[in-house]
Amino acid sequence: MSSIQPACLNSNSSSKISWWWVVAILYSLSGLTSLAYEVLWARLLSMQFGVSIFGVVLTVAAFMFGLGMGSLAGVRYAKLCKKPLGLFALLEIAIALYALLLPGLLHSLSGWMESIASHLTLTQWYLTQGVEALCLLVIPAFAMGLGFALVLKVVAHTPLSMGKLYGLNTIGGVVGALFPLWSLPVLGWLDSVRSVASIGLMVGIAALILSRFARAGDEKFTSSEKINQPRPPVLELVIYGGIGAGSIMLEIGWIRLYGMIMLRTEYVLGVILAVFLLGIAFGSLLLPRHPKNWLTVLMPVMAGGAVLLGMYLLPSASAWIESRQFQSFFGAMWLQALMLGVFTLPVTLVLGAWLPLMANRLGNAESSGVWLYGANCIGGGIGAIVACLVCIPWLGSEAMVVLAGLVIAALGLLWARPRLAWVAILPMLLLAWPLRNMPPVHELLPKIEANSRDLYLYEDAISLTQVVRQQDGQRVLLSDLQRMDASTEPSAVEIQMDQARLALLLHPAPHSVLFLGLGTGISMAGSLPFPDLQRTAVELSQGSIYAARNWFSLVNGNVMDTAQVQRDDARHFLSTTQHNYDVIVGDLFHPDLAGMGSLLSVQHFQRARNHLNADGVFVQWLALNQFDIQSLQVVLRSFQRVFPEAQMFMDGMHLALVGPERQMSAHIMLENLHHLSVKQQGLATGGEGAWTWLGRYWGPIPETSGPVQDEWMPYIEFNLPRARYDGRVNLANLMQWLLQRHPDANNAMKILGIGAENMNQFGRAYVATELIVRAWVASIQGDAEKAGNLIWVAYQANPQDHWIANALADNMLMSLSQAGEHGLSPRQALQRILDFNPNFVGALRAIWHLERSAGNTKESESYRLRLLAISPLDSEARATP
Repeated sequence: MSSIQPACLNSNSSSKISWWWVVAILYSLSGLTSLAYEVLWARLLSMQFGVSIFGVVLTVAAFMFGLGMGSLAGVRYAKLCKKPLGLFALLEIAIALYALLLPGLLHSLSGWMESIASHLTLTQWYLTQGVEALCLLVIPAFAMGLGFALVLKVVAHTPLSMGKLYGLNTIGGVVGALFPLWSLPVLGWLDSVRSVASIGLMVGIAALILSRFARAGDEKFTSSEKINQPRPPVLELVIYGGIGAGSIMLEIGWIRLYGMIMLRTEYVLGVILAVFLLGIAFGSLLLPRHPKNWLTVLMPVMAGGAVLLGMYLLPSASAWIESRQFQSFFGAMWLQALMLGVFTLPVTLVLGAWLPLMANRLGNAESSGVWLYGANCIGGGIGAIVACLVCIPWLGSEAMVVLAGLVIAALGLLWARPRLAWVAILPMLLLAWPLRNMPPVHELLPKIEANSRDLYLYEDAISLTQVVRQQDGQRVLLSDLQRMDASTEPSAVEIQMDQARLALLLHPAPHSVLFLGLGTGISMAGSLPFPDLQRTAVELSQGSIYAARNWFSLVNGNVMDTAQVQRDDARHFLSTTQHNYDVIVGDLFHPDLAGMGSLLSVQHFQRARNHLNADGVFVQWLALNQFDIQSLQVVLRSFQRVFPEAQMFMDGMHLALVGPERQMSAHIMLENLHHLSVKQQGLATGGEGAWTWLGRYWGPIPETSGPVQDEWMPYIEFNLPRARYDGRVNLANLMQWLLQRHPDANNAMKILGIGAENMNQFGRAYVATELIVRAWVASIQGDAEKAGNLIWVAYQANPQDHWIANALADNMLMSLSQAGEHGLSPRQALQRILDFNPNFVGALRAIWHLERSAGNTKESESYRLRLLAISPLDSEARATP
């Protein structure tokens, strides 16, 4: 360090690096650590609060309040402090040490929190956690805010302006927002915090060393002349505080809306935050030292107008993303970040430029800047709370973003010269009125939801839930614009009901079942044939609960009337409930969405096992088209760690992970069905019979080595988005990998305890399942002839399997034009399809049309009623008298 001697620390020196630039670099690194802490702690809170935005909001609110109070306190402390850089160094070291201690503190508090959780409602639980988070995170944020005033005093007599210092700190924040996206999948949450804390310690130590040389080399370094100034007018602080509230409401709204159309993964949330901060940094750095008065008019008009323009272009942005075929993960992130920057940069540039602009205008930029920064941060904290508790539930995200843009513009125009500029708010209000409601789904997803009609929308801080009526009359449940196999289309209804059927069939005499996720309620409807069954469902989305009761009752058999539905996060429910269950069913979901991966973690599986009765069964369903081989292996290892005797079943293109509390046996299913009537047996198995279900057995979970999904070291939510864009999510390859691990029939019989007397029944169903999976692989790979042959052989082996019958009927309907070559009329060909699969919707519709065209009213009506019984929401069948 001898090269950094007084000559280098003299502001008039011609040395290679001036001391104030060293301070600026250290403060930029401080910004990196601050935002990295914020993102890491936000992820921890999001994990505790489920998939909601509560974790993000609480972290933002705590940081904003802490930064604001620290900055305002810094006005006094910086004035009295004789060694500001030394105190800043000690604060950085203290923040780093606190970050290292915080995980242990949270762990010690978690036991107490869980002990009281069972006595609290969900709202009380969230409020308790919110108070805990605010108390714990305000402390380091207060120290960060205090550091801003101290560093401003350090550079008060240097060419480094407050705007440049603020901009450099925010640039560091951009890097800090992106750092966890690398560190979390590689290091895990705990080691990521330790890494950031190590950087903070190095910044503190470097600043401490620099403070010694600086004190010796520059008398002005400790001067308090500029910082010792009166407070700016209260009205100015209130205005800038209001702009802070509006800016955080914008940030939260953008996270909801753009995160929704860009698929809300961990990466997208980081990208949105980084783009937001980058604009603020550039706005602060690029502001001229002596700005013109016309900027006070242009800036609020540009901010408000850009917000409105962005909302008008939201459907176009969503449609563009839906239609794009991204070639790589980084290409997708880059293009989506560029699109986001185009929409948000004009606004964030203004937000970044306002602080130095108003500080210079009020005089004594350093002192005014500290006051304004503090007011802005406190306003931001209030804005975060208002956004979460008031604006999103009452107005919706889009209306909140529009309102925030208008508030920012109106408050900014209070500073404009001339006052006539206020007339600009009138056209903004006219333009804002059409944006008060969320765009319809067919505009946001014109490719997959064309000609659909919105039936229902419910939004709160947890999720945005929509029910959409498609052109054919079928209804789809969307959560944050993502489809989760929640449709009333007949084949989708079957796969949803199968989630309950398999799980309940694997228990000898189920009396209680818990569904972790409700969705449309159709999966729970699969449990209706089982008598004397206590049904409980846990669902976090209030919109889904309402939709299941009011929009899907025609398809779910009004199952909501016979079930207890608990609005709660599955992890919180399992951590607090005192009840145990015979069967627990884990619903399907998108595993790469932010916050969802923890539902496939070792900790979550252990919570489920802790609430199984002695002969209990836990079944976790996975949609194979959402995984690559590597991510699926992680889930399998995680499940097997908790359930060493875990087994797998294949139903369609969904994989069931079965965690039994005792040795699995075919006799369990047969004993279960023995207690039911013949009619109940048919309904309980979906008309497929016990041997079809036993034939879907896929063997024990294969042994592999590698990481598991851990709540403190996530893997899936960081690997899957990369895998999807890089082409590694390949359903054919995944199914081939599973086929290689499918045990032969003899081994399967040994595992399931099936005797020789049942070899033929089991063997035919077992082989048929493998054949249909091989047929799907061939179809995906484009070998239609091979797929068709395999389907036919599979049907001959087990005609009761609905997936095989559907595949065969599909092939026959597609080749209907060739029926004449085999001497069949269209009516005969369609009737033959129905002989193979009596409930095949396509053939029923076609033969109904045929009979109606021929004037056969009676026959036509019978086919229409059959179609309506299978698909009660079919618009054509319902509309025809």
